[in-house]
Amino acid sequence: MIKYFIISILISINIAIAQPIPSSFYLTGESKLHKTMAENPSGNSVSDIITIGDTVWEGSSKGVGLSIDNGKSWQNFYGNSAFGTESISAIGYDHGVYWAATAHSVDENGQTLPEGSGLKYSADKGLTWISIPQPIDNPGDSSVPYGINHLRALPVTVKVQNLIYDIAITHSINGKPVIWIASFAGGLRKSTNMGTSWQRVVIPPDNLNSIKPTDTLDFCLQPVAGKFCSDNNLNYRVFSVIAINDSTLFVGTAGGINKTTNAQDTFPSWTKFTHLNQSNPITGNFVVAMAYDTVNRNVWAATWQAEGSTESYGVSFTNDGGNSWSTSLDGEHVHNFGFKSGDVISLSDDGAFRSSNFGVNWILPNSIYDDQTKITLTTSIYYAAASIVSPGINEVWLGSDDGLAELSEIPGSIWEGKWKIFRSSPALPSQSQTFAYPNPFSPRTDILKIKYSTGGKSSLVTIRIFDFGMNYVRTIINNAARGQYTHVVDNFNLTNNGVEDIWDGRDDRGNIVPNGVYFYRIEFDSGNPVFGKILVLQ
Repeated sequence: MIKYFIISILISINIAIAQPIPSSFYLTGESKLHKTMAENPSGNSVSDIITIGDTVWEGSSKGVGLSIDNGKSWQNFYGNSAFGTESISAIGYDHGVYWAATAHSVDENGQTLPEGSGLKYSADKGLTWISIPQPIDNPGDSSVPYGINHLRALPVTVKVQNLIYDIAITHSINGKPVIWIASFAGGLRKSTNMGTSWQRVVIPPDNLNSIKPTDTLDFCLQPVAGKFCSDNNLNYRVFSVIAINDSTLFVGTAGGINKTTNAQDTFPSWTKFTHLNQSNPITGNFVVAMAYDTVNRNVWAATWQAEGSTESYGVSFTNDGGNSWSTSLDGEHVHNFGFKSGDVISLSDDGAFRSSNFGVNWILPNSIYDDQTKITLTTSIYYAAASIVSPGINEVWLGSDDGLAELSEIPGSIWEGKWKIFRSSPALPSQSQTFAYPNPFSPRTDILKIKYSTGGKSSLVTIRIFDFGMNYVRTIINNAARGQYTHVVDNFNLTNNGVEDIWDGRDDRGNIVPNGVYFYRIEFDSGNPVFGKILVLQ
């Protein structure tokens, strides 16, 4: 799935996509952690969510979060020996084993590019993690077998642009897990030994709609043309993979959707679906996410425009295994899907669209507002959704670019019930300190959050903005009650509880302020005021 990582292509280097990485595959060993509890997940840009009973796993820009009590408390894996400061690019789950793919950004040749850093898995709810390096090739790995063929293959030897966007898990005939990963530069790969080694999986090139191991084939496994060979296969830029069962796999690429029904074979056969090769096709060939609705048995795909002028953004879904596709949400940039009792939730740049009738009608939440803290989720960008439906629990979980939200939904309704918002930010060392983030701040793309403390008690608070010359700009709140849950984001810290308010970067007339340095002053009904600085840069 695409999530929040930048996708770009390096074509100015000798092997089309250059990548330095370890030359062998191995397990780096176990990393054991002590359990530390928190009130919120550590990251606010939530890329994916998995729910199992009252257990919630989430992956974000700041590692993995785990709650085993339905969100009442969280164990965060970030800033420690297992995860360091890595972001999560994909997560997966199978029979008690949780998988996470990690990544970060690097600066190279004046560009900020994504770089994969491997996978981790835990079979004991995070007490112990096994780390696996980013799968790569040796420089001499230039040939891949497929049936009667030995095909040329560009060795992917470094980590830049080689990160994992999706994980699927099937089982071999003898019941052992098979881990499938979708990575941009690395293509589709699988491991039959829990990540000790990886095999490159051959799928159709751009000029073929199907392949089988008895075909005579002559093409090159590489995503970008270069000195190695001239093939430029969009279908080898892989972004999504889902398993319907142990035999049936769907793989989404920048060149369409690939399906196999014999995934357990050494060399699976594949059929490719594109915008041009079917009577009822997908909207576009750039398939950034796929998901399977186990209730209605539909396959859903986030299908973006790739290169064709007749392609478009939207969602595509099939109930006949891909022979024909229905489409919906025309023009929407959808990132991912979630399900609740047969409803599908499409996570997009314009909200969390939900449908109970296979995309005929879509419903957005009116407002995601936490009744207890009075905090509203102001973003429209969503990346993840999941649900928990069991005796006494009827919940929807949403992951956005600005926090995690939990809805205790009224049975039989859609988007009605009580919301709880989980938002993380650095702790305040003392009551007299404050900070604002993101800082620098662009009013055209961000909402500024101002964090401060009321000392664990309720207080009447006024916040004013001034420019660099201390000229008045805006009053954000005036004698508003804050503290003791109201706008509090971390109640665990009772002494210096974190309170947050927001500024949209506008003055009292509603105009976006010009670039420059601004100051804010926080006044309390008792106690000294505190001050902070903001840099507006757009």
